[in-house]
Amino acid sequence: MSVQKWISPLQGLDSLRQMEDPMPSPGPGEVLVKIHAVSLNYRDVEVVKGEYKHHKTAEQDATIVPCSDMCGTIVTVGHDVSQWVVGNRVLSTFLPEHQTGQVTEKQLAGSLGLPLDGVLATHRIFPAHGLVQAPEYMSDEEACTLPIAGVTAWMSINGMRPIGQSGGENDYILLQGTGGVAIAGLQIAKASGAKAIITSSSDEKLEMAKRLGADFTINYRTNPNWEEEVMQFTRGNGVNIILETGGAQTLRKSFDCIAFGGLINCIGYVSGKVDEADDRLNVNLLALRRTVTLKGIINGPKDRFEEMLRFYERNQIHPEVHRVFSFTEAKEAFKFLESGSHFGKVVIKIE
Repeated sequence: MSVQKWISPLQGLDSLRQMEDPMPSPGPGEVLVKIHAVSLNYRDVEVVKGEYKHHKTAEQDATIVPCSDMCGTIVTVGHDVSQWVVGNRVLSTFLPEHQTGQVTEKQLAGSLGLPLDGVLATHRIFPAHGLVQAPEYMSDEEACTLPIAGVTAWMSINGMRPIGQSGGENDYILLQGTGGVAIAGLQIAKASGAKAIITSSSDEKLEMAKRLGADFTINYRTNPNWEEEVMQFTRGNGVNIILETGGAQTLRKSFDCIAFGGLINCIGYVSGKVDEADDRLNVNLLALRRTVTLKGIINGPKDRFEEMLRFYERNQIHPEVHRVFSFTEAKEAFKFLESGSHFGKVVIKIE
């Protein structure tokens, strides 16, 4: 038997190509997983294009297997592995060594899909401690979306709270866009009883968000001063939590509609990484103005992932999968994600 996998020299989406390797065997403390489904993140597009360079630990290796999020089944168990048996259905963790608490640079250097080889393959060896149990009620395609999008949204909403605590009806949560993290955040927010506000440039996607329970929607293309509408929705108080995925074009607006004592989670930068030249008001002053907490979010530890899975199970949340591509269509899946046409997650099914 052999392993089929996609690799990239990090020179653009068209540099992705398929190859074959011998089937590996797990060593002590390891398991071999047959991968059923892989979900894509914006990070994966940046990695393959050679643009993911803002972390010291993300050194650009010559060639890697991309992607970090998978659902699969354990097919071989290595020596000294007691927590898993053959047939267990599992999910990867983005940072296998990040088991609890604050992430460290050393743990970040073990990121799947750069600098370590990722999961866009038919099989992969994992450390036994770097996996979690997949929810039984979810399909493979749903479950594989959880390691980055689900955990990032969970940590944005609940990461500042002790394990076991969650928000409720007194929270207003703002989700930017309708990508994987934002839609996971919408589902978590509504299951928590919070009021959710979501932005998009597409009225069609906003209607889809309403069907998932969004309380308020804003088209930022037709309403570029969307922060003013957020303040109206919240009766001038602002939102308690923002999942800030826009970056350069949205952060200032987030500061203008956050509540006093609110939390802005810096997650992504799809609108750019460099501030406008004519708006240089220092972030120090912006944070001070409403006693805001500005927090960078890079996923979360395994124990918070498992906490999130218990929450999903209690509320029977089904992640939103927009489109599923076949393994041979991996390049097309990356291009579709890059186009921004998706609502929720894009998944590659491994045959």
